[in-house]
Amino acid sequence: MGSTLGYCYPLFLVLLLLPALCYSKDAFMGSRATFYGTSDGLGNPAGACGFGEYGRTVNGGAVSAASRLYKNGVGCGACFQVRCKVPGLCTDKGVKVVVTDHGAGDNTDFILSMTGFARMARPHMAKALMSYGVVDVEYQRVPCMYPGSNLKLKVHENSNYPNYLALVILYQGGEYDITAVELWQEDKKQWKELRNAYGAVWDMANPPRGSLNLRLQATSGYQKKWVTLTNVIPKHWKAGVVYDSNIQLP
Repeated sequence: MGSTLGYCYPLFLVLLLLPALCYSKDAFMGSRATFYGTSDGLGNPAGACGFGEYGRTVNGGAVSAASRLYKNGVGCGACFQVRCKVPGLCTDKGVKVVVTDHGAGDNTDFILSMTGFARMARPHMAKALMSYGVVDVEYQRVPCMYPGSNLKLKVHENSNYPNYLALVILYQGGEYDITAVELWQEDKKQWKELRNAYGAVWDMANPPRGSLNLRLQATSGYQKKWVTLTNVIPKHWKAGVVYDSNIQLP
């Protein structure tokens, strides 16, 4: 009897600790990565996230299209550390990339910009690494950090004042996914949800008049919280203009 209890006690501890071990933020996942070509080696401004020029240049152009990690657009703006596994060619640190597009390759989770792919290589080894085309990698989610930049909201170019408003979320910090966006309706004293049109674009027909209060649902794992942005969009908003929220996700 004593021997049986001696074996059960450690087993109980293993079962208790198993969730923490499985969800460790330091754990890398195995996958594959390739790259896509642009004339300047940066991102694709026509990417599926709807970022436009921001999607080309953010993070110095070290960006990526994702397949499974795109998550129907919720993954737009997420940051990942990606490091390749080719002996003699790859750095230990790898590269930090921002998801700006959707795409699937040869069993790949990442299709990086040429800039992002080359940054996985050791000095003077980028050309040799790129000659592989597709490489084995390991990756993990990491916080996005934009020193000196707050979370910003761009009024998409397809918006039409005052009848149709589409917003794009830029410089999304931390390890949060934006899973809902709502506008305050002062006349009805309630929040109204915007539609996730595609990627990082959220829209609404006939938005409230006046300056706009928004709240974003920021989700990280099982944690969800609402972040309220007061008077973040002015009364006479304009298509194509970027507005500063004056806050950043931690």
